Formats: sequence, C-alpha cells, structure tokens
Amino acid sequence: MSLSVALKHQFPGFALDVAFDAPPGLTALFGRSGSGKTSVINAVAGLLHPDQGRISAGGTPLLDTAQRINLPPHRRRLGYVFQDARLFPHLTVRQNLRYGRWFAGNPTTPNFDQITNLLGLHSLLHRRPAALSGGEKSRVAIGRALLSNPALLLMDEPFAALDDTRKVELLPYIEALRDQTQIPILYVSHALPEVARLATTLVVLDQGKLLRAGPAADLLADPDLAPAIGLRDAGAVLTARIAAQDADGLTELHTAGGPIWLPQIASPLGTALRIRIAAQDVILSRSRPEGLSALNILTGTVRDIRLTDQGALIQIAIGPENLLARVTTRSAETLELAPGLPIFAIVKSVAAAQTDIGTRQEGAA
Repeated sequence: MSLSVALKHQFPGFALDVAFDAPPGLTALFGRSGSGKTSVINAVAGLLHPDQGRISAGGTPLLDTAQRINLPPHRRRLGYVFQDARLFPHLTVRQNLRYGRWFAGNPTTPNFDQITNLLGLHSLLHRRPAALSGGEKSRVAIGRALLSNPALLLMDEPFAALDDTRKVELLPYIEALRDQTQIPILYVSHALPEVARLATTLVVLDQGKLLRAGPAADLLADPDLAPAIGLRDAGAVLTARIAAQDADGLTELHTAGGPIWLPQIASPLGTALRIRIAAQDVILSRSRPEGLSALNILTGTVRDIRLTDQGALIQIAIGPENLLARVTTRSAETLELAPGLPIFAIVKSVAAAQTDIGTRQEGAA
C-alpha cells in the first residue's frame, strides 16, 4: 500500500506546503527542528486539519478538503508511536498490548504471538512499565500500535528519549518491522544515521517546504542535497554482503567496489547489509595506495563534484551505487578531480559505528 500526501497550512509565522508519495516500506520525513515533520505526520493521523490538502492511503481518501472528506483519527486505521511510550502504568505489558488489540476489530488478527516474537516481548509480558528500560518501553509501544491492526504505522522520533545504547538495541526491531510486515511506515527523524540505516524512501523538508523526495540511497548520495541535510552529517549508503568472519575479529564484506573489513558483525555468512559511510571519513587517491594501515580501499569513478564554502563534495560511482567524499577545495584541485576519473576511496574500518550498519531487505532498492 502507498501513501499520497499533499498539504497546505498556515501557522503563525510558518507556512506548510508539501506534496509527496510514499511507496511501501519505511518513508522517513527528515529535516531540522521546525521544518514541519511533526505537522505532516499529525495531519496524516487526523490530529491536524490543514487549510487545504488531500491524503490517501492505498487509494482510499483519508482527507480531501475539496470534497469535504476528513476521516476522524479512529477511522483512519493508523498506529501512532509517539516520542514517549505513553504506556498505562497500572497495566502489565500484556495488558498494554491487548489494549491495542482491542481496536483491531477482528480479534483473530494480527497474531499476538507473532508480534511479541517480532519485538522480543515474551519475557516482559508480566512486567509493568516502571520496571522497563526506555528501549523496552518503546518496543511495547510499537507492539501496541501493531496489534491495533493498522493499515499505516506512524512513528514520531521514537528514539528521541533514548541514549545511544538503547538506540542500538532498538534499531534491529525497526528493521524487522520494515522487512517482515506489509505495513507502510511513516517515520519522523532529524538524526541522519538512523534515517540512512532504516529508510527506503526519504522526504527532506526545510522550513515547511519539500526539498526532495525519492529513494533514500539516491538522495543521501546526492551532493546537491548535502548542504541542506548538513555537511557534517553528509554520507552515503552502500550495500554489502558478509563474506567471511576472520580469526582476528574482523568481518569481511563484499561490495561493488571491492572487499571491506569492519569490526566483527554477529550475523551469518551471506547476510545482506546497508553500510552508511560518512563523507568526512573517506580519503581519495588517484592511484591505489600502498603501505597504509587502512584496509578498506574501494575502486570507483568520479561522477560529480560540488564546491561549497566548506570544501568540495565528490560523488563517486561504486558499481551501481554512489559514495560521497568530503575534501578540501585544494585537495580536489591538486588531485585534478573531474567526472569520469578513476579513483580509489579509502575508508577506515572503525569509521562505521554500530548505528551505521543495518540489515538490508533482499530485493530492496
């Protein structure tokens, strides 16, 4: 099922004007604070009635101001996961989950055991929220939303209240949700690493306006979009497959540009992964370097160059994918970089943090 959104709304001192289509998968609304992300998701949920707009899910209109259609929230078949878990403190985890199921309509679906297995909740069912960690509360909130049998899942910065350790614990559950269910996910975040790891589609907002929308991997590797996303956070996503678990504690991955090694990844051989590589962690060379401690040397071709007031962004074709490198303008001039030039991209094995390594759905773009 796909989601289509077109909205116009005037707030005091702020105008929202966006239109985009979200295909199946996880669509991330990304932008700085105040860009309009939460306003969009609230309009989809029916919590904001825009001045003008049309929202449809799977071809069914949820809102159409021209036709005076505006379904109330409880008729939109949406699951909403807020920044805080909003669990009932006097109920156990099992009772909180069954509260969501009460809204499902058909008591036989969705399957309670399937959802609790997917989110790793079986051992928590007897506990109350006060005895849960932040990550566990978030998983229960997601489970409650899923058990309401939603046609669409909305997630408004579900990691905002979590520290990095809890985020690392929760990310695989969101990936499983993306890959193992058929429920489209609209996900709000201003954290680029988690967006790069999770999103199949990216919608970039700035001051209430749509900058770009499209496949996440394409937009993240677009040097024209990097200044709006933030040069410090700019980076691209490469797909890789686990080829070997080496005795020295490194995992060998195969990419279109050659092998790379990362600190051990506890996944089976053949597992498909998405690896986010920050642009500032890439060093370029015209010839294959020798005598370096860096193990990861990818072969590619310069595809595009964008000069900014903070240096140069170089887009590098790595097979069918793209990598970004951020270098000084002097370095770009010294290397005489130009589109079509063969290039070697050097990436430190420790450059990819745990939050930058995620699973990849087979067959996904």
